[in-house]
Order: sequence, then structure tokens, then C-alpha cells
Amino acid sequence: MAQQHDSVALVGDETVEHFATAVLLAALTAALAQVSIPLPGSLPPFSLQPFGAFFAGLLLGPLWGGLALALYILVGIAGAPVFSNWNAGLGYVLVGQGTGGFLVGFLLGAVVAGGIAHRRTTPRSLETIGLATQLLALVAAVVVIYAVGVPWMAWALGLSVQRAAATMAPYAPFDLLKVAVAIAIVRGGYLVRE
Repeated sequence: MAQQHDSVALVGDETVEHFATAVLLAALTAALAQVSIPLPGSLPPFSLQPFGAFFAGLLLGPLWGGLALALYILVGIAGAPVFSNWNAGLGYVLVGQGTGGFLVGFLLGAVVAGGIAHRRTTPRSLETIGLATQLLALVAAVVVIYAVGVPWMAWALGLSVQRAAATMAPYAPFDLLKVAVAIAIVRGGYLVRE
């Protein structure tokens, strides 16, 4: 007697797709972090890490984009050398070079960018999101990254907030340039083909 077995999908295809994309964006963020230029003194390195937060927010929305950056940070805290210049560990996040706040800011920035761009927890097609909204989402992400990163840097390095802000001010135009490049890459379909 032939037996029939029905298969039951425990997780939907869309969930699997979003999770896989989040893992890929976490890996991409780790790779971009290594494109980093060490700067003298206590200055944080100039790196391409912010692209990870920008791509995660735009492509995956707040929930899955936040998960992508959370995975990246957790893997680094666990000891994998995924932070800029091959750094890793909880100590690096807390006080190393004063950049831990920027790492947390990347996570929050991805959530904020995703929330502004997609206006719901799950991502929607980028074709339905206008250029102005994408630009607003990523500029808001930059604001969040600096709002968390600068005070954290001041605390970690024993600086005043004003001194830390002045230290980071030269980085801001480059981060806004990264916003424009990230939007061009995403809108050009170079990361994801729909």
C-alpha cells in the first residue's frame, strides 16, 4: 500500500530569502570594513562599513536590515575579525578606538533607514520607493550613526562631546557621498535584481 506524505513548510520562502539576504549583507559589511584606511592618533579609521547599514536598510527594511547588522556585530563580538582593520571582540566594541558607538549606530541606522524607506517591518519593492524617500532614509541613518557614535567616542576616549564632534566632522561629507553612491548602486540593481 502506497503511503502519501504531505510536506509542511515550517518557514515560508520569503522568510528564508530575507534571512539569507541578511546573512549576505552581514558578510558584505565585514568585507567592506576591511576596506579601511587607518588614520594617525586616536582618529577612527576611514572605512566603507557604513555601506552595510545603508544597503541593509534599503534592501531589507527595519526588521531584516537590523538583523543583518546585528549578525555582523555579534559575529565580531564573538571573536571573528570582522570589524575594520581585522579587529574583533567585546572590548573593541566597548572602548577600542572609540568606534563601538558607530557599530551600534550602524545597526540603529539600518533600522531607521529601513523604517523610513519601507514604512513597515517587511521590505517592499524598491521600485515603489521614490528617490527622495531613499535619500531621506539614508541621511537619517547617517544622523543616527553620528548621534550614537560621537557621544560613545567621547566617553571611550575621555573627550568632551564637542571635541569628539569636531574630530568626526571631516568624516561627515564623505559619509554623505557614500549615501549617494549607495543609492546609485541599489537603484542601478547592482546588488539585487528583482
